Amino acid sequence: MSDMKSETLRAALGAKDEIALLDLREQGEFGACHLFWAVNAPLSRLEFEVSRLVPRKATPVVITTAGNDGLAMRGAAALAALGYSDVTVCPDTPDEWTAAGFTLYSGINVPSKAFGEAVEHHYATPSVHASELKAMQDRGDDLVVLDSRTYREYHNMNIPQGISVPGGELAYRVRDLAPSPETTIVVNCAGRTRSILGAQSVINAGVPNKVIALENGTMGWHLAGLELEHGRSDRFASGDPETLEAAIAMRDRVAAEHDIETVDMARLAEWQSEADHRSLYLLDVRDPDEFAAGHLPGSRNAPGGQLVQATDFQIGVPNGRIVLMDDTGVRATMTAHWLVQMGYPDVYVLDNGLTGELETAGDASVPCMDAPMIGVDDLVARLDDNDVSVLDLGESRVFRKGHIPGATWAIRLRIAAAALPDNGTLVLTSDDGRLAALAVEEARAVTNAEVLVLSGGTNAWAAAGHVTESDPAYPADEDCVDVYLRAYDRNTDVEARMQEYIDWEIALIDQIAADDDVSFRMGPNV
Repeated sequence: MSDMKSETLRAALGAKDEIALLDLREQGEFGACHLFWAVNAPLSRLEFEVSRLVPRKATPVVITTAGNDGLAMRGAAALAALGYSDVTVCPDTPDEWTAAGFTLYSGINVPSKAFGEAVEHHYATPSVHASELKAMQDRGDDLVVLDSRTYREYHNMNIPQGISVPGGELAYRVRDLAPSPETTIVVNCAGRTRSILGAQSVINAGVPNKVIALENGTMGWHLAGLELEHGRSDRFASGDPETLEAAIAMRDRVAAEHDIETVDMARLAEWQSEADHRSLYLLDVRDPDEFAAGHLPGSRNAPGGQLVQATDFQIGVPNGRIVLMDDTGVRATMTAHWLVQMGYPDVYVLDNGLTGELETAGDASVPCMDAPMIGVDDLVARLDDNDVSVLDLGESRVFRKGHIPGATWAIRLRIAAAALPDNGTLVLTSDDGRLAALAVEEARAVTNAEVLVLSGGTNAWAAAGHVTESDPAYPADEDCVDVYLRAYDRNTDVEARMQEYIDWEIALIDQIAADDDVSFRMGPNV
């Protein structure tokens, strides 16, 4: 393992060679201050994240931890144990990053968020204020509101009259959803990025309708004093759209305008044989339900709209090969036309990738650990015993919403600081139990208690019908450093946090304009 100073790192990031820049801090710490192209891979979850982000073990990996040398050393050892052979540490602090010419950023998904602002600026994507949309609805104007977030987000809260159409589906299905050219199409998300990209996707699709983004999404609606709906289930119709022929024509036009190359299965097989020498991302951009029903072996589900708005959650090596796929090529092409404008140099669409033998298995890259287990029924029987404690290592905001009664919470990386029992039995849990299983030896190192893992985790507990308890104040906001809390995850000043978030997104356009290390490759402004 060697060190790399920031000046050298900056030059390496500007070259065309493959490199993965991984920031191993917790997401909340990362969100406070980081480098633009850094990808967050918290050491506490590294085994789950890194093989997806950096699939090729020989890829040059540079670790950054904002000067936390102990974390960097632990991370380097962990990556070596996972088989990564070319690991370098950038030991510098944020002040040293700045001295080397880097611009520092806050927040998460920054490349995608900044790109969304650049799209609005370049294409002059039209928008509508929440109060104006409400007036349009009250008048009974001919309009349709399309919610470009995930269905889960939509189901939690939505703009009245909204329909769930995640971003990657918009251009594919919009002609079915707004068959009349007189219908105004309004696209919303929670804030700005998916509203802008979704609306511009529909505009780029060439529909004759008036298309507008809802300014600042559900946050803007809330800040305007308007009521959101909860628990709605209205969504696009499954299967191919009735207007598939028009969508195919749109696909071919967009591919030509943006020089998007298609590859066949033979070329993919060739690239797969080269995967030890060149990073390969095979991403299925369809809806998760379609992916689960059958997908190409070796592919990973990355629904198109979510991929574009959070590329750093999916791609850790920007100069790797990215192959996108769906059943008709429409959604893959629309996703690709955004990725190439973001600056990803090798983006392709797989032709006829779903015509062969498909599989329904889950993600084989997630480690399955051999750990001492306790079943849900056995835990229920023993919970009243004074010598049994439960420690939940799952996500803090999920713990707040529902956890095993009496459980405490901790970040896996900081388990030594948790209030652990000195004896008796300590049961570790997490959402599905796998993260908990990874922490057994770490727990044994700091307690004399017997350490067991709840089989199936907290999900299995809830699935068995057992009661969970919630506490929105525990852990406290300031302790939830494992995640970058959204405005509506917080316990106080929610409206102020919403406005801060919106202001942050808007300010990104000026921040990247002054950053010589950031450039996008926008298409023609039509």
